[in-house]
Order: sequence, then C-alpha cells, then structure tokens
Amino acid sequence: MRSAIVKRSIVIAGHKTSVSLEDEFWSGLKEIARDQRATLSNLIGDVDTRRQHGNLSSTIRLFVLDHYRARMAALASDGAAADGRMPAAKQAVHQSF
Repeated sequence: MRSAIVKRSIVIAGHKTSVSLEDEFWSGLKEIARDQRATLSNLIGDVDTRRQHGNLSSTIRLFVLDHYRARMAALASDGAAADGRMPAAKQAVHQSF
C-alpha cells in the first residue's frame, strides 16, 4: 500500500509556503520537533536555511532520514559498548557523556 503525498501549507519566517510530504515523513518531522521542543515552522525554517539545493520537500525528507539514521547509529553504538564490542578507549570517552 502506498502512502499518499499530501501538500501542506506552512509559514516559515513569516512567509507562507507549501511542502508535499508522505504521511510518514510528516509524522517523523513532528516527532523530531516535539523531541527538540521546537515548533514545526521553526524546525522547517532551520532545515530550509541549511538547504544547499533541491526543493524543500526533498530536503525535509533527507533531514528526517538523516535524523533517524543518526539515532539508529547511536543506539547501535550504545549496544556495542554494553556488549563490550567497543574498544576500551572509545568506551571511556562514550561513558563520560
């Protein structure tokens, strides 16, 4: 089953624009905003200011993907440290945080 791409209107830095995102990316974006205690408009504005090329919708998709990839890598790293698979020096640095 395919997810519908929905066009949503948002206001970024006082300017109205729209983004077309699948529901899953929109949900992920809202979750990231909630976790960072940011509004959707502010989060999307930050993503927009870092955009180097491409359209905003594509940039948002890549932002959400990168966020969750980093989160999975951090979880995997935590698991490796707990299992003793991480080198001792790296474990010491990791444990100091």
